[in-house]
Amino acid sequence: MQPGTHPQQQPPINNNMTMSIVAIFLFWPLAIPAIISASKVNPLLQQGDHAGAQAAAAESRKWSKWALIVGIGWYVVVLLCCALGGLGAIMSGNSSTS
Repeated sequence: MQPGTHPQQQPPINNNMTMSIVAIFLFWPLAIPAIISASKVNPLLQQGDHAGAQAAAAESRKWSKWALIVGIGWYVVVLLCCALGGLGAIMSGNSSTS
């Protein structure tokens, strides 16, 4: 390295911790690995392992996306079942009186 030159700065890496935390409210079994991977990004960057930090961020993003997809899909299915079940009860004329 020549005097007066600086090592090239690596661009910052998003650890996806926010998306991982949001995902835990939708489908926690897949969000846990996302949070674990997200928590590895900053220590790896501090150690100078840029490639490892990128890999951990990619893992976190993958698990977070799966948790969001499965969680949102599950909620849609549950809402549709509840709505269709309620509609079926109304259409059949069944009503309960207490």
